Amino acid sequence: MGGGDKTRIRVGGTTILERVRARIAPQCSRLVLNAAGDAARFADSGLAVIADSVPDHAGPLAGVLAGLDWAASEAPEIAWLVSVPGDCPFLPRDLVARLHQACVAAGGQIACAASGERRHPVVSLWPVALRADLRRAVSEEGVRKVDQWSARYRRGVAEWPVTPVDPFFNVNTPEQAAEADRIAARLPEI
Repeated sequence: MGGGDKTRIRVGGTTILERVRARIAPQCSRLVLNAAGDAARFADSGLAVIADSVPDHAGPLAGVLAGLDWAASEAPEIAWLVSVPGDCPFLPRDLVARLHQACVAAGGQIACAASGERRHPVVSLWPVALRADLRRAVSEEGVRKVDQWSARYRRGVAEWPVTPVDPFFNVNTPEQAAEADRIAARLPEI
């Protein structure tokens, strides 16, 4: 994308970060933003911004771990954390409830989202109780792939349709940013 934060890309007149926040905030008791690099660049977001505690850009699992660590220290009453990427402008309004239902239905410990026969492992529900296991996997075992670590546990999967738009459409290229903007214009309710 030529540098910069994908969360700042405007889709339908607002940034992806604002769209994600509007979708997720009603579903959760608290929100935090995980950011690699200088957290100060998100000071205007009004969110608590947490950095990875694992060095060398360890990927999405490091972000999940940072969230679990934050919950354990700053909000010990929170037993579950939902993670979503900052480049998905059309997240479902029922994401958390459906992930929790899928977890319970599967007798699982974790739940992830799926659409169009594709899993989205970063869009998941995580129990804070697994944070020590995740820290060990990331720090000592060098695990970097979300699916590699989450496959160790019973997982529920919540499936969404991809019409009229895949709710997990993500913006990784200028062309995808333009497509997201066209989708937002055509389907403002999305």
